[in-house]
Amino acid sequence: MSILGKIMDAIFGSSEAKADTAGGGASAGSAVPMQKVDVEAILTKMASENKERLDWRKSIVDLMKLLKLDSSLGARKELAKDLGYTGDTNDSATMNIWLHKQVMQKLAANGGKVPADLLKG
Repeated sequence: MSILGKIMDAIFGSSEAKADTAGGGASAGSAVPMQKVDVEAILTKMASENKERLDWRKSIVDLMKLLKLDSSLGARKELAKDLGYTGDTNDSATMNIWLHKQVMQKLAANGGKVPADLLKG
């Protein structure tokens, strides 16, 4: 499974997401729910239950950590490749900002309700 797929599965496959969707949630093996899933509410709840303070709203590294995914530079470079990043992957700061925006846009495009401020570039 791609890293983006793992991110989507971690959010859309959560019990909160299933409870918030009509008819019991996403079908087994599917990361795309039937209704909009409140991504902000799910991630905020996860962050409140995490002993480490993670700024998932701004940091792709913190978002990946919150979802218990590998947030190493190698994993982020793989995510960048999967999402079609054309910039310099050695400029991790620029790449990370781009990745966060792209992930939020992908979540929104695939059934996630994402606040507008997280979709802006």
